[in-house]
Amino acid sequence: MENRQQLERLLIGLPSEVQAEIRRFAEEIEALEAGRRDPEDFKRFRLENGVYGIRGAPDRHMVRVKVRFGRITPEQLEALADIADRFTPNRRVHLTTRQDIQFHGVRREDVPVVLALIARAGLTTREACGNTVRNVTACALAGISPTEVFDVTPYADAVSRYFLRHPIAQNLPRKFKIAFEGCREDHARVRIHDIGAVASVREGQRGFRLYIAGGLGAQPRAAEVLEDFTPADLLIPTCEAVLRIFDRHGERRPEHTFRMRARMKFLARQWGIERLREAILAERRVLLATRSGRARYEIEIEEEMPPVIESPRGKPPVRASSSEYEQWRRANVIAQRQPGYSAVLVRCALGDLTSDAVRALAEIARRYCGGRLRTTITQNVLLRWVPTEALPWVYQALAEAGLADAHQLADVTRCPGADTCQLALTHSRGLAEAIRRVLAGDGFERIPELSELTIKISGCMNSCGQHHIADIGFYGASSDVAGRALPQYVMLLGGFTDFERVQFGRAVARIPAQWAPQALARVLALYRDERREGESFRQFLARVGPERLRDALAPLPQTPPFEEAPELYRDLGAEDDLFRAEIGPGECAA
Repeated sequence: MENRQQLERLLIGLPSEVQAEIRRFAEEIEALEAGRRDPEDFKRFRLENGVYGIRGAPDRHMVRVKVRFGRITPEQLEALADIADRFTPNRRVHLTTRQDIQFHGVRREDVPVVLALIARAGLTTREACGNTVRNVTACALAGISPTEVFDVTPYADAVSRYFLRHPIAQNLPRKFKIAFEGCREDHARVRIHDIGAVASVREGQRGFRLYIAGGLGAQPRAAEVLEDFTPADLLIPTCEAVLRIFDRHGERRPEHTFRMRARMKFLARQWGIERLREAILAERRVLLATRSGRARYEIEIEEEMPPVIESPRGKPPVRASSSEYEQWRRANVIAQRQPGYSAVLVRCALGDLTSDAVRALAEIARRYCGGRLRTTITQNVLLRWVPTEALPWVYQALAEAGLADAHQLADVTRCPGADTCQLALTHSRGLAEAIRRVLAGDGFERIPELSELTIKISGCMNSCGQHHIADIGFYGASSDVAGRALPQYVMLLGGFTDFERVQFGRAVARIPAQWAPQALARVLALYRDERREGESFRQFLARVGPERLRDALAPLPQTPPFEEAPELYRDLGAEDDLFRAEIGPGECAA
């Protein structure tokens, strides 16, 4: 009753549709607990509202907050920090590879209040999960990049707003992902999306090169070109036409085997890209010929202006020649196209931030860049519009908050893994922590060519950690050894994406989880010892081939039985318990 009274107070002043959704969530919980609601129906309902189940805790949930194209304010960060303090057991938030922010371990009875607090901060969880248009992502450098064609921010904003609560996006065959890129480089990884939009200008007119039907998962597929140039005023109707075709023809049979094949990439494989392209463009013609007066395709363009802030005064708190400051500036600072301003990448170890760190970050952004922030798909945060002259003060403030990490190589991307995910086999956080120790201890970070190396980890083959597109990727697996379950990782090498080419990593080894950090060290040591001057890891791999890397891993011994090495039968990050190859009911395809 106390929660319900608090909820009603929080709902005052919110938009009517938001109030209705959150009140219904509270009613659905009551109906579930009274036995009047089928648990499967409740699951589908909560997923539509951004709430996942948690492994081993049926009465606790993960709540995913949509951060549209990554833009967030200091006030919103502070509101999320307050939620983490009040409603999560570890007082942390987790940043995702779709620029979202997640809370883990929220009690079911508290979820409606949490949703209301998120809404009061101007954020939403609506359609952050489920068979919907997920969070629309965009390059975090949009609007400030020296290499961009134009700022894609208003277009990502318009598309995300258009499809939020749109009737066509409420019951798709499966989830649907959209990304925007405006730079000459593919920061947004557009070709692993259902729709990837790349900024283009033709005869002075803004538009996009649109890619369709990409995705990762157990069977990755690179998106292909829908059309070379889609004028900006046709962006939204083209996206809607793609959704209509997917909604109408995507796989809908309820059996699990078919549900896993319900992504748009499978429709492209079934039909072929030419047939899919023709159907989408024909649907767009119909849509344009029949649209109602309520359809709004116009996109307002507003150039981002520099923030009005007071520049720091006095002697800088750190010397410009300080080795730590120089390393941080080389690794984390990007010159904006606007003279006198820089962007600062704040590396968030393993995508996690404590509530205290979130508050410190909010205050630093408010003080030094007018609150201009973006989350990134690398599970970090970007401070934008920092006056270059203020960088020493920003570094000092970040260092005092424990946020001045300059270790690029140790910036590992990972999914939550078996800590919370019901589909994961292994605890990807445990491997990520072990890898960070390996990288810090063997001198690999002193190799300049490794500064751009990507390492990504997933707790299962579904690639939530994007292991397929990493230079070095791992995904969780298991094997039976004489009746004992052995936690393992499959190691992949050579994944990357750009606009013209996508290469998914190739598996080179399947190894016990406890040996995965050692396997990584062997691969990097081979690169260190046999690379040519100036040769990147990707170039090295292309030259020597994956077989040479397999040879480097061959000295790892065969897995001994449990009696000889019981420690191998415990997962990294869960060493207190023997490993059990157990997965729960997946909710990504619910």
